[in-house]
Amino acid sequence: MQQLKMRLACLSAGIAATSFSFAAEGPSFDCRKVQQGSIEAQVCADPELSALDRTLAEVYAAASAKAKNERPPVLKTEQRGWVKGRNDCWKAADKRDCIEFAYRNRIVELQAQYRLVEASPATFYACNGDSRDEVVVTFFRTDPPSLIAERGDRSSLMTIQPSGSGSRYQGRNESFWEHQGEATVVWGYGAPEMKCRKK
Repeated sequence: MQQLKMRLACLSAGIAATSFSFAAEGPSFDCRKVQQGSIEAQVCADPELSALDRTLAEVYAAASAKAKNERPPVLKTEQRGWVKGRNDCWKAADKRDCIEFAYRNRIVELQAQYRLVEASPATFYACNGDSRDEVVVTFFRTDPPSLIAERGDRSSLMTIQPSGSGSRYQGRNESFWEHQGEATVVWGYGAPEMKCRKK
């Protein structure tokens, strides 16, 4: 009888350990509550996507700590928008690729915006031969590398792209390409290229 009790205790401990292991390997949300066939269900079924979700949860928590006095609460609103965007990946031809890109891009975005990773000192560029036409660039050690460029009252987050020469970064409608001390900057959809030099 004593031996049977010990076996049952060991079995219970094994089940508990296994359950903890599954929880540690799953995403940050409860997979028991997701709808079958949903994007969340795909994240639950994919160890790499689950790991990205856990990483994002950690990064979001760190960003939230920095944004606690943010008025209006931009971070929460943006995160809800991001979740909706991620869930729209069901429309993509390659759903998994879309989900992975959404996670990686959001992690980089939060790390740069809330200065959660190492950043370079700001670099100032004068554009179009006019010292008043200024672009200020801060580089971040994210994965992939990123930068935030500021011009006037607007800013743009960009991530590094494959390039034959120099360092080329691309944002939503802006780009920054530095080669041999000169930067080519496009600022806005359809805008002409600007030639910029370090101040």
